[in-house]
Amino acid sequence: MKTGFKHHMEDALEYLTIPSFDETGLVAHCFTTRKGGVSEGECKNLNLGYNRNDRKENVTENFRIIMNQLNINYNDLVFSNQVHKDEIANITATDKGKGMIKESDILEVDGLITNQKGVPLVTFYADCVPLFFLDPVKCVIALSHSGWRGTAKMIGAKTIMKMVKEYGCNTDNILTAIGPSIGKCHFEVDAPVIEQFHQNYGQDANKFVIKKDGNKYHIDLWQANIIQFNQAGIKDEHITLANECTFCDEELYFSHRRDKGKTGSLCAIMQLV
Repeated sequence: MKTGFKHHMEDALEYLTIPSFDETGLVAHCFTTRKGGVSEGECKNLNLGYNRNDRKENVTENFRIIMNQLNINYNDLVFSNQVHKDEIANITATDKGKGMIKESDILEVDGLITNQKGVPLVTFYADCVPLFFLDPVKCVIALSHSGWRGTAKMIGAKTIMKMVKEYGCNTDNILTAIGPSIGKCHFEVDAPVIEQFHQNYGQDANKFVIKKDGNKYHIDLWQANIIQFNQAGIKDEHITLANECTFCDEELYFSHRRDKGKTGSLCAIMQLV
């Protein structure tokens, strides 16, 4: 397994890319930070969530800033409404702009896949786990939003299986990455949550569930997703872990749990070029 995303600094803007994805030359992509935008207050600076306590004009300008850096047309961005489930949608050029400049009918969906160039996929975060997928042979990309519910439901493995079944991908070729998100250091839950992981992971849950005092536990969502990837057939050398906790780094990342919901949204963005 590889560790670490690459940080890029352009004036006030800071964003991350995945080295193994960069090396293919096939995608424009990033994971955003909170640095480099125009938002104020609890959403300062680069908030990308229209559903946050922010002016629409600020969010649109923030998108323009980061997409200009990636050379992506921000009017083409494709969003879903993300409901912490395990549904994954196939996206085509006909979906361009859904959620951005026109109403989206991509509902109840937390994962997006496409094999078409020039179709930028976007998923949103403020502690949940961003999952990136790239098959450089079949030229297929995917993004999946994996909070604890999505991780328990194994949306990462299901994304890989959908790439294989519907796009003809071979798991030997798929590159994956796990972006900045809440780490085991701060992700505390109670027994009912743990039970859902044990139901779906069996004994493997013991590898990422840490018992604390009382009826509390910490979960290592990164390790849970790595287990999924391995079980789905992804090679260790094709997994990159950002190894950055959004809760810990207040200067760089929004965090729903740390900020008690009064925060902005980060994005995972990817497009075949």
